Amino acid sequence: MARIIGYTRVSTDDQNLDMQRQAIEKYAADQDLECVIYEEKISSRKKERPELQHALKAAARGDRFVVYKLDRLARSTKELYELTETMRERAIDFVSISDSFDTSTATGKAMFGMLAVFAEFERDIIQQRTKAGLEAAKKRGKIGGRPAIDEHKKRQIRKLYEAGESAADIAKEFGIGRSTVYKVLKKE
Repeated sequence: MARIIGYTRVSTDDQNLDMQRQAIEKYAADQDLECVIYEEKISSRKKERPELQHALKAAARGDRFVVYKLDRLARSTKELYELTETMRERAIDFVSISDSFDTSTATGKAMFGMLAVFAEFERDIIQQRTKAGLEAAKKRGKIGGRPAIDEHKKRQIRKLYEAGESAADIAKEFGIGRSTVYKVLKKE
């Protein structure tokens, strides 16, 4: 039997989850469905949101994943699309109460399609900005990436390694990554 898997989130400990919880409980009661709510007090900027992960794992085929508002679930259109696409693939409906977003309806499915378009648009805009920023930096004489290691340092790296120093110790001494040490050694 279908259930409501609710997810509530606020950004700080001093904020209150009551309004979100009550709205999800009322929605579940109106639908006459069992309700399980996962609550979190954490910024959406944090990649790791353990209660969100628990809620997503708990949701099963036929369940409805319910939030009070879209911004409680995701920080960007892209992230929202990725989360709701995962739900769609698992046959889990998604509902945002205050945004009137419900993928179990024809309108909600259409909105989901538009969300996908906006997520792609957002991704393209970010790529264009990044490309423009790199080109502008290049015109100012800035080159991306880390500075190249000169031949003198490369010889020192090789000598230290041949003398029995570990790649990790050499990397620390020169302020470079261990993989860079191996790249220098490999080009020998």
